[in-house]
Amino acid sequence: MTNRLYPALVSCLALLLVACTSVPFDYPRQASEAMAASPDTPLGQSLENWYSEHGELSGFFGMQSGMEALGARLALMEQAQQSIDAQYFLIKPDEVGALFLGKLLRAANRGVRVRLLIDDIFTPRMDSVLALLNTHPKVEVRLFNPLSRYSPTAWNLLWDFKRTNRRMHNKSFTVDGSFAIVGGRNIADEYFELKPQHDFEDYELLVTGEIVSELAASFDVFWNSELAVPMEAFGKATSEEKLDRWLTIMDEVVSGKRKSAYSRATNDPLLAEIRNGERAASIAPASVVYDPPDKLLASSRSNDYRTLAQELRRRFELASEEIIVVTPYFVPRRDGMTWIKTLLDRGIRVVVITNSLASTNHVAVHSGYARYRKPLLEAGMELYELKVDESSRDWRSDEGIERVTLHTKAVIIDRRELFVGSLNFDPRSIALNTEVGLFIQSEDKAAELAARIARSLKANSYRLALEDGRLRWHYLGGAEPEIYSSEPQSGFWRRFKAGFYSLLPIEGQL
Repeated sequence: MTNRLYPALVSCLALLLVACTSVPFDYPRQASEAMAASPDTPLGQSLENWYSEHGELSGFFGMQSGMEALGARLALMEQAQQSIDAQYFLIKPDEVGALFLGKLLRAANRGVRVRLLIDDIFTPRMDSVLALLNTHPKVEVRLFNPLSRYSPTAWNLLWDFKRTNRRMHNKSFTVDGSFAIVGGRNIADEYFELKPQHDFEDYELLVTGEIVSELAASFDVFWNSELAVPMEAFGKATSEEKLDRWLTIMDEVVSGKRKSAYSRATNDPLLAEIRNGERAASIAPASVVYDPPDKLLASSRSNDYRTLAQELRRRFELASEEIIVVTPYFVPRRDGMTWIKTLLDRGIRVVVITNSLASTNHVAVHSGYARYRKPLLEAGMELYELKVDESSRDWRSDEGIERVTLHTKAVIIDRRELFVGSLNFDPRSIALNTEVGLFIQSEDKAAELAARIARSLKANSYRLALEDGRLRWHYLGGAEPEIYSSEPQSGFWRRFKAGFYSLLPIEGQL
């Protein structure tokens, strides 16, 4: 009897596990496309004027300050009259998240069509807020590659790991088909200088011109993918009173009755300087490159859909003098290390700036990176690691930040071409997640960022070197040169965790 029952019990358990990780990918949805810019809107008229003056060239404004980046988003939402398309990996239920979503709702109340696409790995705890937002007739929310709501997140990852381990890491924000923001920031306090204990340093671009339509097209590809599931599939919120209350709160925030980041962000000088001509756009040809959604459905070993990483590699191989890489996470693996050595052997200067063990927010990733430092230094690569307490930053003067983490994803090739996007130089970005980025052929924009980096390296980073075969960290930003023989500014527990992670076979997941 027991022998007969055992297979049946196993079958029932298997069915239960499948049910607990099921996702309604077949939920009905209607395809839609980005709205073309209209000269009848202020932003559309601005784009029309841009085309008449610059043709197919695009315009770019760099944004390194978090307040600049937040202020630009809020101002664009306030000026929107036609459409807002927002695509993000992460939105947190904190001050920035509430302000961002509230401004989307306020725009929708003016008749603006809002499409919000969010990767779902960190979204379940925001279901009630997103469902409420989704009840507005002008707002549509979709979750990308969602988790099942029938079981906890850990259960999803355990029993449906092959699918749930693959994520949409793209970040883009497009308003009225006329202006867009691209870079590495997620929507959370720490990316916009609102978390005193921990600040993520990033670099984004506010863009206009021909490049905006390319970004809009990339959004549509993801929005209409089979992996983008409408929020309605996960339950509905129907309380109009809550929507009205939310709008009331946003009115109080904008009017100054409620203390918030709004006034700080909207008073940032960036937009005023753009309006009065004090800050001019860099004008250059550019292109958008992104991994297609099908990358998440293909084997992680397949190169077929690694569109962005392959394009970066192609452009690296066209370099003749210098490649500067700024990345939070740098795990080249053996193949990447061999390839970098071929660039160095050609006489190309390769500089990598990344997080130190003290500054990283992912100790496991640092453990995967650390083993490659010595062989790459021996091959001639220049390597810098960020200080956890940057001494001085030329783009801001805020005090009180206890910990700084590098989050910028940028590349400068021969001081003539610039890449900015969402891609990290690690196996997860290259093989597992989808990413997006801009390639800009602009000597002035590339030179501007390269100069900014050069100014900050001495004060804000350690330069790594080999002395008698041993790693040394050199800091030259103080009154006297400082040399460290082990991971500076990191305590015993961080070093212990990094050593432990280095023993695990997880490099392909980093």
